[in-house]
Amino acid sequence: MPTVILTGLPVPGSPLADELRSLGFDVHPVAGPEETATALAGVPADQRVAVVDSAFVGHRHALRLALTDPRFDACAVTGAFAVKPGARAALDAAAAGPPDGAAPYADHLAAAVEAAGTPVQRPDLGTLVAAVPATVAERDAAEAAVAAVDEEAVRLRTAVKSRDGFFTTFFISPYSRYIARWCARRGLTPNQVTTASLVTALIAAACAATGERGGYIAAGVLLLVSFVLDCTDGQLARYSLQYSTMGAWLDATFDRAKEYSFYAGLALGAARHGDDVWALALGAMILMTCRHVVDFAFNEANHDAAANTSPTAALSDRLDSVGWTVWVRRMIILPIGERWAMIAVLTAATSPRVVFYALLVGCAFGALYTTAGRVLRSLTRTARRTDRAARALADLADSGPLAELVARAVGRTVPGVGLAAAVIAAVALLWTAWAQPFGARQTVIAAVVYAVLAGVAVARPLKGALDWLVPPVFRAAEYTTVLILAAKADVPGALPAAFGLVAAVAYHHYDTVYRIRGGTGAPPHWLVRTTGGHEGRVLLTAVLAAVLATRAADFPAALTALAVAVALVVLVESIRFWVSSGAPAVHDEGEPA
Repeated sequence: MPTVILTGLPVPGSPLADELRSLGFDVHPVAGPEETATALAGVPADQRVAVVDSAFVGHRHALRLALTDPRFDACAVTGAFAVKPGARAALDAAAAGPPDGAAPYADHLAAAVEAAGTPVQRPDLGTLVAAVPATVAERDAAEAAVAAVDEEAVRLRTAVKSRDGFFTTFFISPYSRYIARWCARRGLTPNQVTTASLVTALIAAACAATGERGGYIAAGVLLLVSFVLDCTDGQLARYSLQYSTMGAWLDATFDRAKEYSFYAGLALGAARHGDDVWALALGAMILMTCRHVVDFAFNEANHDAAANTSPTAALSDRLDSVGWTVWVRRMIILPIGERWAMIAVLTAATSPRVVFYALLVGCAFGALYTTAGRVLRSLTRTARRTDRAARALADLADSGPLAELVARAVGRTVPGVGLAAAVIAAVALLWTAWAQPFGARQTVIAAVVYAVLAGVAVARPLKGALDWLVPPVFRAAEYTTVLILAAKADVPGALPAAFGLVAAVAYHHYDTVYRIRGGTGAPPHWLVRTTGGHEGRVLLTAVLAAVLATRAADFPAALTALAVAVALVVLVESIRFWVSSGAPAVHDEGEPA
């Protein structure tokens, strides 16, 4: 149980101790700062511990923000300071020194811990109050300020993501925040709501798979319900500060699982009426995944870049100062809210083929818009990218043993060759796969060339202005090769099997992204080697097509076996990691997916 050390003489009538207990803390009062070190010695080092001034006046949610947020090792507001075990040694050292009488003791400890090198998070309280009044008049004024603010309204408002899409902001969040509060009051966790959203989406996919109009209507309604729950889980996390590493992972991976499962459901439903749209479903999944990789790679490349400015970014900031342009620019990229609303409405009113056409056109436009803007920013900014950014891009590239062998043999190549090699490799591979008949040995040769050039592309650290495009180019090459070969096979089951293979590999790539985002680095090297890397899987798929050229009917079984093998290895390691991970708690507040 976490502990609060309440320092100073008690204030008659103060509800502070009861409020701290309501937040789950064991309260230990001490007469003054000089007794704090002794009290800290009695608290186990593996527990969260806080120091709060007994004269504190403020909102309970201000205390909640300072004392219970699991994302930070140290967090403080005026008069209250809390640390997790990672910052405990710094707190003990600060408490052992002489107190500074010019400020509340908790503030003195926070300053000392920060000066010693431990970052201290200070949440933006907005209209919430946190103060340590020195006189009766100041206390009366602080209490009046507390009474003047509707704490629950502030808590509900801040439960909503600060940056979100138009549909989510105006059609979902106005009521989903109240669902989040309802869940919090009944002890439900964000992970439970996330799971409920997944189950609802899977039921929606099953309804779509019936191929009947009633099933399509039910699927559209349930997909919207799933999205409401998807918004609710994040709002519940912010409302109750129930952040976790696993929660961020579940939220991110389940979003993709829900959407791609729905694509499969639509394809199955269409097939019941003789309309084969598996190629469209797979194309939509490839487009969405590559679009996300562009987002991830660009953000990682520029996460900590020095001198990170450009005229394009300045223009974007000026456009954002004009209110209506903000919403237009968010809508045209078809973020998750707008995308799911479009899918749901079109599913209920039209056919799966129309859904996929609209999805491909809308997402292609959004991908072109965002990618073009990021290319312009990269070309016009003067930034020095760090080794950490280069390492992240190399991890996102997912290079296997073949590419690594070539990279070691080639050594460091000239600047700029990384992206050029990746693009040449991808274009040559895709053109050959498209132009040649199924199983042609030219495709195998192109896959070998692709593997060699993939190694050349990553032989040098990816620090060029456009090197963040290397991972998306590799993703597009691998996924689209599988699509082309499955379509060329022209046998029943090939495209569904290809859909399963790309889904399994895409999960591995999303898992890599969220490990990097969580600060834990890429998946273990043995996992990348075992799954072959992108170039190894491309070569294996081309070889399978060549071997089965005269028995194309066996190609779906080969793709299915490969998909199952990749999925088993990746899922087992991924679940093991996220269940046992000691990664810091995170929560995604970035751009809508």
